[in-house]
Amino acid sequence: MSLKEGRKKPSIQEPRFDYYNWTPEEEVELREDELSHIVEIYHFPSEFKTEDLIRSFSSFQQKGFDIKWIDDTHALGLFSSPIAARDALRMKNPMMKVRPLSKSSNATKAKARSCSDYLLPAKERPQTSAALARRLVIGALGVKSNQTREEREAERNKLRQAREQKHLAAEQQVCVFVNYEAF
Repeated sequence: MSLKEGRKKPSIQEPRFDYYNWTPEEEVELREDELSHIVEIYHFPSEFKTEDLIRSFSSFQQKGFDIKWIDDTHALGLFSSPIAARDALRMKNPMMKVRPLSKSSNATKAKARSCSDYLLPAKERPQTSAALARRLVIGALGVKSNQTREEREAERNKLRQAREQKHLAAEQQVCVFVNYEAF
């Protein structure tokens, strides 16, 4: 109403924030314990192949270790546990550098976060037996087995022991869970 009477001038206020040109920050935050079984391997020659990186971490191969590539000079090292990853961080290699994922570049963090479902800890493959495959093949072909009775019995005992160990491990997990629930 005062504008119509001419007493007050219209005021145009400049916006404090420019929302039209706003872009989200690229900073990707990771907690120290999040994806702690993964390390970033970087600063190695672009001629390196997967075999070269695996050879560099050969001491971890039996415990479970895998490589996921980011680009020509960056890769993620997946270990079976955070303890193994911590041991890998202590290794010295003049051809490459290693750092925890929480201190890695933003691109590496973003890549790790985007495919975190596939970056589970590497697990050792369980021991297997050829008994079932042999039995299926012999049954399908109708041939007689050339395996002696003692060999068959030893294989059965080995499978029975593996089943018992698996059963005991499952019981221990249940006991730990029940004890945890009691607290």
